[in-house]
Amino acid sequence: MIKTIIFDFGDVFINLDKPATLRELYKLGNNRPVREIQELNKRYEVGALTTKEFISDLKIYFPAASDEQLTQAWNAILLDFPKHRLEFICNLAATQKYKLLLFSNTNELHINWIKKHVDFFNEFKSCFDSFYLSHEVKLRKPNTAVFEFILHQHQLIAEETLFIDDTKENTDAAAALGIHTWNNNPITEDVTNLFTTKSSIF
Repeated sequence: MIKTIIFDFGDVFINLDKPATLRELYKLGNNRPVREIQELNKRYEVGALTTKEFISDLKIYFPAASDEQLTQAWNAILLDFPKHRLEFICNLAATQKYKLLLFSNTNELHINWIKKHVDFFNEFKSCFDSFYLSHEVKLRKPNTAVFEFILHQHQLIAEETLFIDDTKENTDAAAALGIHTWNNNPITEDVTNLFTTKSSIF
């Protein structure tokens, strides 16, 4: 029986355009340092870089770009947050049937954009018993330490826990610890259909 549900944020609740950031960055210069940007992102998402340091490091590859241009390009990945998903999580929280947790690989620039542009962010956040952001807790999926931390922090039993994420390597890492998973496809599936899609484990 599932007692705890751990949700991802991007492409579970808020829609993402994952190629958008590189697409917009490439408009700012001729360099295409994919690997370097990926490594910067990983460091930024675990709080190893401040936002100022991160933008400064991006400027190495796009020296003609302003801080504002780099910030806009970085945030281009973030799209809309459909209201029906807020209603779903609010209604689920109201039942008090499950412990609800969120863990997102994210960074200060992205979460600040969300706080500014999603006017119901605080209502959304209040639906969860705990709301974990990678840059705050210094842990990042798919590192299994993320899931070990959550299991320990809340004294959870893996077999009574469901983790929902759109990235397969993240759900694979959770599954390796015995956690039930749903690797949702954001194009064809919606988190609001959770209890239909995963009915066999509830």
